[in-house]
Amino acid sequence: MSGAYSIPISGLKEGHHAFNFEINKAFFDLFEESEIKEGELAASAEVDRGPSLIDIRVRISGRVSISCDRCLEIFDYTIECDNNLVVRFGSVKDDSDPEILTLPHDEYELNLKQYLYEYIHLALPIQRIHPDDENGKSTCNQLMLEKLKEHLIEEEVRNDPRWDELKKLITDN
Repeated sequence: MSGAYSIPISGLKEGHHAFNFEINKAFFDLFEESEIKEGELAASAEVDRGPSLIDIRVRISGRVSISCDRCLEIFDYTIECDNNLVVRFGSVKDDSDPEILTLPHDEYELNLKQYLYEYIHLALPIQRIHPDDENGKSTCNQLMLEKLKEHLIEEEVRNDPRWDELKKLITDN
C-alpha cells in the first residue's frame, strides 16, 4: 500500500536521493484533529542511504491558514522548518525517540505523512496572533477586539490590610 507521502526504502541504493511532496488542504483533511485546515507548502526530503542507516533531512516551506488567538479570524502564517530523522533497522518498529526511527528489516517503505504533520505544527508559534503592520499596529479584526473589550470585567484593585502587614515582615528582614 504505497502512500503519497512515502519513500520506498527497500531497493533504495546507497547514496543521496531527493523526494518532493506537496502539502495542501487535502493533506490537512487527512487529520480530523488538525487546527490547520488549509495551506500550501512544499516539503523536500533529502535521503542519504548508508549500509545500516538512512539519514533524512526534511525541509518544509510555505504558508498555512490558522486562527488568531486574539480575534479568532483566520490569517496566513509562513512556515519554514528544517528537521532530521534517522532511520535504522531492527527486529521491531520503534518510534519512541522523535529523531530516531527503528523499522523492521522487511519494511519496504517509510510513510512520512505523520512526521510532516508534526513538523508543520511544531513550526507554529505558541501564541498565534496577526502580525503587526509596518507601523507596529495590530492587523487583528478591530470590530472583534472592540466586542471583546465590552465583555472584559475590570476588577477593582484593593489593598488587603492583612497582606500589608505580611509585606512589612518581608521588607524588615
